[in-house]
Amino acid sequence: MTHEVVVGLIVRSGRILLGRRSAEREFYPDVWDMFGGHMEPGEGHEQTLVRELEEELGIKPVQWRFLETLTVDLPAVNASPPDLLIVHIYLVTDWTGTPVNMQPEEHSTIGWFSVEEAVRLELADAIYPTLFEKYLK
Repeated sequence: MTHEVVVGLIVRSGRILLGRRSAEREFYPDVWDMFGGHMEPGEGHEQTLVRELEEELGIKPVQWRFLETLTVDLPAVNASPPDLLIVHIYLVTDWTGTPVNMQPEEHSTIGWFSVEEAVRLELADAIYPTLFEKYLK
């Protein structure tokens, strides 16, 4: 099965906003991640980005640009073939509203980090430090 998601690399004043995924999450529990989520039927990438950031953080992005798409094999469950995760990443540099954790069942906490701090966190994907340094240095 293929899962397609859109995430925002949210940055202000050289700091990245990340959320610690709740320990109860099926995939990538208890690690730091970017904000975003699954595309809904008929929804475009940018529509998903705007909707997800409004739902998860209570902000409306007003300035963003596409960075890249990653393809990741999710861990196999019950000896079935691994699912495929397609992640479209956008750099979000301006928004209206103040970010707050609107969905504590998804993220136990949120926080702002410098690139140096972020790369030392337990992150959802090993490629994140490379992405952070590539787009924020």
